[in-house]
Amino acid sequence: MMKKKIIRIFIIIVALMLMFPFPISCKDGGTVKYQAVLYSITDYHAIKGVEEYDTGIEIKIIGITVYENTTFEK
Repeated sequence: MMKKKIIRIFIIIVALMLMFPFPISCKDGGTVKYQAVLYSITDYHAIKGVEEYDTGIEIKIIGITVYENTTFEK
């Protein structure tokens, strides 16, 4: 009985570790990447010149791009 409870708690802790993201800031003008083990979300805002920049969002699940909406703006 106690062994099953310990296993359940361990599984819950591992699942939370796999799904809890931490932010990574890039030095390109404001891009932020939220990285977890199972997925990543990137919020692009990269400066590409004096008045040009890229914006958008990219979502990856297990390394496969599921959604990408990036644009180049002037």
